[in-house]
Amino acid sequence: MIVLAILLVILALFYYYNKNSYKYWESKGIKHDKPVPIFGNNFRNFASKKSVTELAAETYWKYPNEKAAGFYRAGRPELVVRDPEIIKRILTTDFLNYYPRGLNIHKDNIEPIMRNLFFADGDLWRLLRQRMTPAFTSGKLKAMFPLIVERAEKLQACALSAAAAGNTIDARELMARYTTDFIGACGFGLDADSLNQDDSEFRKLGAKIFKPTIRDILVAILNLVVPSVGKHFKIFQRIESDILTLTKEILHQRNYEPAGRNDFVDLLLECKKKGLIVGESIERKKPDGSPETATLELDDALMAAQIFVFFAAGFETSSSATSFTLHMLAYNPEVQKKVQEDIDRVLSKYDNKLSYDAVKEMTYLDWTFKEGMRIFPSLGFLMRECVRTTPIPELNISVDAGVRVFIPIQALQNDPQYFEEPEKFRPERFSPEELNDANKYIYLPFGIGPRACIGERLGLMQSLAGLAAILSRFTVEPAPETKRYPAVNPRSGIVQSVKDGLPLHFKERKGI
Repeated sequence: MIVLAILLVILALFYYYNKNSYKYWESKGIKHDKPVPIFGNNFRNFASKKSVTELAAETYWKYPNEKAAGFYRAGRPELVVRDPEIIKRILTTDFLNYYPRGLNIHKDNIEPIMRNLFFADGDLWRLLRQRMTPAFTSGKLKAMFPLIVERAEKLQACALSAAAAGNTIDARELMARYTTDFIGACGFGLDADSLNQDDSEFRKLGAKIFKPTIRDILVAILNLVVPSVGKHFKIFQRIESDILTLTKEILHQRNYEPAGRNDFVDLLLECKKKGLIVGESIERKKPDGSPETATLELDDALMAAQIFVFFAAGFETSSSATSFTLHMLAYNPEVQKKVQEDIDRVLSKYDNKLSYDAVKEMTYLDWTFKEGMRIFPSLGFLMRECVRTTPIPELNISVDAGVRVFIPIQALQNDPQYFEEPEKFRPERFSPEELNDANKYIYLPFGIGPRACIGERLGLMQSLAGLAAILSRFTVEPAPETKRYPAVNPRSGIVQSVKDGLPLHFKERKGI
């Protein structure tokens, strides 16, 4: 009876707290769904019924006449933005007031693996970005391209073997293996050989990162509902030791010296050799208003965190985008024929071999991939956290420090007011004649502004090379079990993925 009484008291306190904390958007005059105690508007996400992207899109569509709508994730207020001018304000104009992504809930207790370029905020982010930007220049990209070609050729061979046997191929799994091999080579100088080995350790690691366990889900809920308890548990505990072990092995193999491979590990070692990273603070100012000096030492733990995000970000986003593009081409054979003609035309000029310059010339393929990312962006939303009370003139309100702002990319990129007949797969939208500069803050698969994806060009090049390798040799068609509109995995977090894969038939092209 005593335990029951204590439980009832705790529930009553939670109810009272939540009831009184759900006044924020009402006081601002911002429309929102009625929240429920403890969970706010996020119960279906906590219950793994709807992904973060799906709930953000639902909120977007529910309030078509508003420039923004309110949302409560547990007791935390969030703003779902619908208006391009506000999006521009958040991502660029007022960036210094919205520089965090807001993914680190416990600012004073950030787990080591989350101290990376994607998750980091403030001075840690700025200094890492400053030092690592030179790694993604056109020159570095071109130097990496022979490694991409090797993996693309292995991708062709793998698909050829399965197609010859008449097997249905899960395009999602195939492109995930290609991406894993690419990251192994271009990131770490390793031959992961995920395309030929079903039990590749590198492939297992990639799958492990994006398959949350029940424990992971519970820890995420605790962090939002009871942060004081959640901070004692690590979100990435199940992979931290794997990443640290991988990092130590690679660094020891190279004796902490760049090996001349032009890969990501070489970049990190070059960054470390340059010594202390010094720059202007984004968080702290001197009495005269000028920024203080911030410094950062790139140690082993920090390099492990960057290796983790290079692997995770490159692996899931690229494989999701390329496989979905193939899925759309399977259902749009007239578009697929145009893509193949574009690839064939360019390859005929380059002795039928993939190269950096050849891929750069595949214009229609580029438009097609961008159209695939429009319909189903790997990152279905962008998120920023306000760091100080900031006015949003378009709404006649100010938002306070700690409030997170959601930009629902999935919904924006499929809104008919920005893209005519958005359900149609039409790559010509991205031709110079049709490209609408007004959609600059609508079409955001890689983000925009100071926190735009640092690896955009590398991701595009690797993805286009993989698609060119497949479509130069194969025609893809729906299999009997293929779903025209695949369901989104409700457990998707930052990166959204489809449920149950993307099965397709790969038919070898004859006479090419």
